[in-house]
Amino acid sequence: MDKNIAIGLIDTLADLTRKDWDIEQCRSIIQSFFSSPDFDVNGEELLKQFDSIINSESFVSGNFKHDAGLPCETMTTEQRIELAIAFYHVLSSYPESGHQKLFTAWNVIGIQPEDAICLYHFLSFGPTANQFQLPGNSFISQDVLEGWEQNNSNRMIFLYDENSPTQELEKALCEKRTGLGGNLLFAYFHSIGCYIVKYHGDRQVLIEDEPLIAGRSYCFKPGSSITLSNGEQIRYDNITRIRLLGSGVQPVKLVVQDLEFTFPGSNQGIKPFSTVEESGRVVGILGGSGVGKSTLLNLLSGKLKPHKGKVLINGYDVHNESHKLMGVVGFVPQDDLLIENLSVYQNMLFNARLCFGNYSRKQVRELVDSTLKSLDLWEIRNLKVGNALDKVISGGQRKRLNIGLELLREPAVLFLDEPTSGLSSNDSVMVLNLLRNLADAGKLVVVNIHQPSERLFRMFDRLWVLDKGGYPVYVGNPTEAVGYFREKSARVGNLVTSAVQRKRVNPEDILDIIEQRQVDRSGSFTVNRKVSPEEWYRLYRESIQPKVIEIEGKTALPQGKFRLPDVIKQLNVFTKRNLLSKLANRQYMLLNILEPVVLGLILSFFIKYSPGNDYIFAANRNIPAFIFMSVIVSLFLGLSVSAEEIIGDRRILERESFLNLSRFSYINSKVLYLFGLSAIQMLLFVGVSLTIIGVKGLTLKYWLVLFSSACFANMLGLIISSVMKSVVAIYITIPLLLVPQILLSGTVVDFDNLNSSLTRRVYVPVIGDVMTSRWAYEALAVSQYMDNRYEKNFFDAEMQLSRAAFRASFLIPRLQVKLEECVRLDDLDEDRSADISRHLLFIANEIEHLAQSDDVPQFELLEELKKGQLYDQFAFELNGYLLYIKKLFQEQQRAATAKRDSVYLALKGQLGDDGVYKLKQGNHNTALAEWVLRSNEVTKYLETDNRLIQKAEPIYMLPDHPFGRAQLYAPYKYFNGQYIKTIWFNIIAIWLFTIALYTLLNLINNKKTGKVPVLWRIIGKFTR
Repeated sequence: MDKNIAIGLIDTLADLTRKDWDIEQCRSIIQSFFSSPDFDVNGEELLKQFDSIINSESFVSGNFKHDAGLPCETMTTEQRIELAIAFYHVLSSYPESGHQKLFTAWNVIGIQPEDAICLYHFLSFGPTANQFQLPGNSFISQDVLEGWEQNNSNRMIFLYDENSPTQELEKALCEKRTGLGGNLLFAYFHSIGCYIVKYHGDRQVLIEDEPLIAGRSYCFKPGSSITLSNGEQIRYDNITRIRLLGSGVQPVKLVVQDLEFTFPGSNQGIKPFSTVEESGRVVGILGGSGVGKSTLLNLLSGKLKPHKGKVLINGYDVHNESHKLMGVVGFVPQDDLLIENLSVYQNMLFNARLCFGNYSRKQVRELVDSTLKSLDLWEIRNLKVGNALDKVISGGQRKRLNIGLELLREPAVLFLDEPTSGLSSNDSVMVLNLLRNLADAGKLVVVNIHQPSERLFRMFDRLWVLDKGGYPVYVGNPTEAVGYFREKSARVGNLVTSAVQRKRVNPEDILDIIEQRQVDRSGSFTVNRKVSPEEWYRLYRESIQPKVIEIEGKTALPQGKFRLPDVIKQLNVFTKRNLLSKLANRQYMLLNILEPVVLGLILSFFIKYSPGNDYIFAANRNIPAFIFMSVIVSLFLGLSVSAEEIIGDRRILERESFLNLSRFSYINSKVLYLFGLSAIQMLLFVGVSLTIIGVKGLTLKYWLVLFSSACFANMLGLIISSVMKSVVAIYITIPLLLVPQILLSGTVVDFDNLNSSLTRRVYVPVIGDVMTSRWAYEALAVSQYMDNRYEKNFFDAEMQLSRAAFRASFLIPRLQVKLEECVRLDDLDEDRSADISRHLLFIANEIEHLAQSDDVPQFELLEELKKGQLYDQFAFELNGYLLYIKKLFQEQQRAATAKRDSVYLALKGQLGDDGVYKLKQGNHNTALAEWVLRSNEVTKYLETDNRLIQKAEPIYMLPDHPFGRAQLYAPYKYFNGQYIKTIWFNIIAIWLFTIALYTLLNLINNKKTGKVPVLWRIIGKFTR
């Protein structure tokens, strides 16, 4: 007996003397305990310790405290049950009061009522008994007893010899076996994660090569096996299978049939592999580095598609019927897939809310609480998870939380890649105990483990061994693996010696034998192996490869608690999770809030130019640059905050891919967050920069345009975050996206000066029309000029004046020159009819265009003019018409001037001369006016083959393209037969680009998941 148990027994008996136990009887119990040869502790010494405790003043006064707290407080559950068994053997010799005292003692040492019933049934069962019964005066209430009979009868497993007269045992799961010569009784204790077994019979039955003494209790732990007299083995997972079937747990069968995979350009991968595994097992995959353990897990879990073969779970193909296996398969990668900025509790809570859509908030929290307690993470639930550089919780705690996220939804089949990598031995044992309990609950657990200790190795029910090149070389009982490799190694002519005793299983021996090197003449190891991977594979195929020939029909899949919430609920969870994660990262939030403020300060401060001592907005030559840089800042901020959003969640998405969650909801949660952040950033930037630079009355319009540009950049950033595979690639891509926006915005390079193959110099070229910077810059520049507090009073009059002046001063005179040229050419002797026709068609196009205006009469001979033929009377009529409309435009020019003057006088009457001057100086900017009026341009118009294009004062030109195309700085856009103010048209254009990118983003992400985009399903629903 363990000394701790002996001390626990002494402490317990001392404490029981307070419960009317006779002191002398307790002393006799101690003597009877330690006088037995089975105990190797000093009974006399412990008896003295007992006497010293009960005779101490503190004990008599009731103030005595044990060194380690309450009796048995520091003992494990396994030790408590061993102590309870010891109490049973001693107190059973007191027939009158022994049973009552037994249950009292069990209660004191912390044996739970359910375990007490099971333990009593087990211990009181004799070789000829056929039923269980409890003494009537036990401390266990009738309600507890009835509940146990309903819910815990499957904890007892009874195996009996088919030739034995023993009948089946009530309240136990019974099964016949040959070679027993009696019966075996197993009792399962979930609290210690193993069985207690007792044998009654006359045959030689071995447990781990040691004989089972009839009537004695033994611990039957994971990895243990019992060998019957006929050589048949009863393994731990065999007993678990019986218990699970008796419990009504839906069985799970994993069938791997000729699975094969090869990486492109190499012979590495997984060679043909077959096996069958059942629920209730923990399967270990063993092998050296680079042999393909992780590849095999990826193939089995459905993450990687094999080139040949199938993986079936209850008959359902993992790769082709994954939608039917939703919630059945779980996968825990080697890396921690945790949200680093959230607490332990928040990681578990949000995962639970995504897994249990049919649970109320209270139920979800109760489930999370119980899971954290079972994982021993309750005390650290409010700690932030942290990362490798900012560690908050330990590696073992991270692993348990990582596994707990999968355990929460209870997948029927769980794959784990290196769950103990980097952990201490104690943490590794805790993790494997966790997986062992999961298997005991009816799950199938497949674990990739590199170099387990002997203690961990014994927890496996089955072992797969892989050799270099992806060759499977062993499938079977872990404890038999060393013997198998020794035997096969000897058969191929290699002598393998080991001083390790047979009953000890060291997993390192397996790899040592497999990878044993040849020795040269000098006694040194060479690089050549004694047995090649191909040879081991051949031996495996000949000896132990499971024969998986016929695939069984489909059977029912386990019905778990997993229920996907609807798309709206998922959106809510994703949004809250994302927001809390960002808010928890104070440095991230601080930078994102300060960055627009600092950029606004830098930009506005450095370009706040004034030729004198006092700052005058009108005299600031840098306002066009300010507008342009504001657009670039909005694009840069939008890209920078979104570029890492999806790639940063890549590992989380990998884990959640097994949940089949809505990628549409995930994307929208990112969009909502980024749009909200961009709205705040642009509000801060606009508020700071416009205040310093002195822009008045246009704050909302500036914010709308810059916010729209930032949202476009958000979408662009999310797309590259989805497509690119590394952060480095993302930040290399960002300049490739920003530079064209800068170059083709219409400021750095004039659109008319682009490569001639890109522009016709009539409208903004198509390459410019696809640039968001062009729409945003134009919207702000035009709005700043025409909507400021000064110019908005005069803009309509000045636009009429500019249009009339250009027509009267440039257009009509040019048409008159064309007509005079036609007359001159007609007088020549040679035939110049082609040139005459070209000039007349030019005039016809312009007259037709002018006639579309309400204030210009139509030329009656327009159709004749289009024929391109000239005669004297016709030339006379055309010249008269041109003179008439020229005077008409001159008249319009005078009217517009008068209108402008009247507006000025009215404004002067309200504000006075100084007021009007201050209004202009504080709102109208000269430099911007030069840009939008093209005042410095010598060329006032551009003549093409069939039209004369105005280049002067584009801010006053009304475009005529039916689909909104126009020159840069157009005040309005013509679309669908009506004019729309440029700022609103451009904002709509930016949002159309944003929606297009949003659609593309959903297509990209749904392509990765293989699902039809939710957006298309919604559109289809409404268009039916």
